[in-house]
Formats: sequence, C-alpha cells, structure tokens
Amino acid sequence: MSLLFSPLTLPSPRGGLTLPNRIVVAPMCQYQALDGATSDWHLMHWGNLFNSGAALFTIEATAVLPEGRISPGCLGLWDERTTRAMGETLQRARKLAPALAVCVQLAHAGRKASSALPWEGAQLLTPAQGGWETFAPSANAYLPSETPPTAMTLEKLAQVRDAFVAAAQRAHSIGVDAIEIHSAHGYLLHEFLSPLANTRTDEYGGRFENRIRFPLEVFAAMRKAYDGVLGLRISASDWVEGGWDVTQSTEFAKRLKALGCDFIHVSSGGVSPAQKIAIGPGYQVPFARQIRQASGMLTTAVGLITEAQQAEAILQAGHADLIALARAFLYQPRWGWQAAAALGGTVDANPIYWRCLPREAQAAFGKVAVGMR
Repeated sequence: MSLLFSPLTLPSPRGGLTLPNRIVVAPMCQYQALDGATSDWHLMHWGNLFNSGAALFTIEATAVLPEGRISPGCLGLWDERTTRAMGETLQRARKLAPALAVCVQLAHAGRKASSALPWEGAQLLTPAQGGWETFAPSANAYLPSETPPTAMTLEKLAQVRDAFVAAAQRAHSIGVDAIEIHSAHGYLLHEFLSPLANTRTDEYGGRFENRIRFPLEVFAAMRKAYDGVLGLRISASDWVEGGWDVTQSTEFAKRLKALGCDFIHVSSGGVSPAQKIAIGPGYQVPFARQIRQASGMLTTAVGLITEAQQAEAILQAGHADLIALARAFLYQPRWGWQAAAALGGTVDANPIYWRCLPREAQAAFGKVAVGMR
C-alpha cells in the first residue's frame, strides 16, 4: 500500500485534523496582494491548487504586521480588512474544489522585509521607492550595501509576539484548519535563532538558550490562544560555518514539542548571502530525518522532491511523515492525480475534470471518465 496515499492525523488540543493523504502544497509567495489583502489572483491560484489532489494547501507567508511583509505585494492578516478579504477568497475558492484542509503560514520578514519583487531585483526598497523601516534582532543588514534594520526593543518584541497571536485568532475566525509559523529562510524568527543575524547581548542573544527564547515565546503564546493544529517551518541549516545547524535545530524541535507543537516543516538556508547550499534531489531530506528521529514530531520533508516514487521512498524509509512540494505544483497543478495513478492511490477530484483522464489513470479516482457529447 502506498504511504503517500495513506491517511494521517495531525494532532492538536482540539482533537486533530485527519488528512486523506500525505501530500502538502508548500507556501509560495505570489506577490499579488493589494495592501496586504487577497486579490483575484489568489482566487485563481487557490482554486487551481485546491484541485491538485493534495490533502493540505498552505497559504503563502502572511504577515502579522504591515512592516513584516517581504514586499509591498505580500499578504497580511493584521486587521479586519485583510481578514475579511482572505476569508471571502477562501470561501469562494473552497466552492470550486473538493474539500481539503487549508493551512496559513504566519510570518514576519524581519530585516528581509521592504524588498522589491523577485523579478525586480528583490533588493531592499528605500522610502522613496515605497519601502519602510525594518526590524530585526540586531542592527545587522542582510547585505553590506543595505540600510541596517532597527534592533528590536523589548516593547517591540512584545508587539510582534502579540501580533502573531492576533493573526492566529483571525485565521481561526475565517475557517483556516491549521497554522504554520514561519521560522525559516532568514525571516524574523530565524534571525533570532541564527548567530549570523542575532548579535544581541541581552537575554535574547548569545548562547543557544537565549537565541531560541523569542521564537519559543511566540510559539507558546500562540499555543495558549489557539487550540487547532499548530506547527512551525524551520531552516535546519544556514549552510554557513558557524551558523545555525541541524544539531541546534533538533534541540529546538524538542523544546517546541514540549510546548505542544503538532508538526515541523523542515527547510534550510536564507539567513546569509554567504550560504553554500548543496542542492540536489531531496537535498533537505536528511535534515528532516534527523529532526524527526530526535524529536518524534510529525515532520514534513520539502525541497526538490518532484517524482511520486521519490516521495514514496522518503516515507517508506521513515525519513518524514508528509511530503511538501511547491514549484512542482506550479508546473504540474494536478501532480497529486499523477502520483495517485503512478502509486495506485486514490484522490478526490472535481467531476468537471474527470474526462481529461487517460483510461489507465481512471482507477485513481474510482470513476469512469465522462465523454463529450
């Protein structure tokens, strides 16, 4: 039996969320928000990938404060307006596809906020270009050519922590099924973890216990306020000597589990332009395996996993519990259907699309393709 197409229950204080398969659409920034609010693009994008055959769809990095956006085009969930927009878009998209679980990734970009769009260079925007003041653990710029961020005061730490909590409550109010805290890719919470970005000399910087303090405080506050499925995405390695590494990540994961973390999504990199990533198929899977073995937490593997048999092998080997894909779904929006046909699994699909199926793939749906009159 295919593990990729076997059910899995994500635990939570509320009672858990059962997924019919192990396929996750990873969060992918679209840069199409209107002052933080969802747009027509999101309705199209979500509706398309809700029909992908995945069991869990993750909404892109969604800022908890306006200043926490990566770019002016990034989503937010910081007030009634952005909450209403996301809720309405989610409701409309769900009507276009079979039922599936939806997760939102809540984020603060830290010193990598106020950036230009990727296809416009992704560099820090000046105020004249529509940029804004950025905040980080320390006044250390990501690039030497950039204006340093403002080091966060204790009052600012409390404001950001409370903003994560409020955003989680807003997400719950519009029917989101799970929340993923973004603590990866060089954004704010990852910046606290990494000694490459965090050079504070108070109780939030320096030794390991201090660097994990603020991310754990954010998680604990959210766990107290939100009883649904709550997980975290981590960069397991900075890929820079002397930076955050997988050994520290495993210890951090143990602390998260003790606080009630339901899953961990294992990525890597992003905090330093000096990173030297050993990219190749499944290159982050060893990190997921090590963290899973050390913490016992449900673990998501991600990163150049593109083939159904590759995903199945990762699960069969016990390296992860869930498989997340991002760009593969942009290129092949029905990747889940193809994987089901290849592995003998089944997925739910909109009958409007059944007639596209070749006869050898119809068993994956338990349906007969409808011909045209």
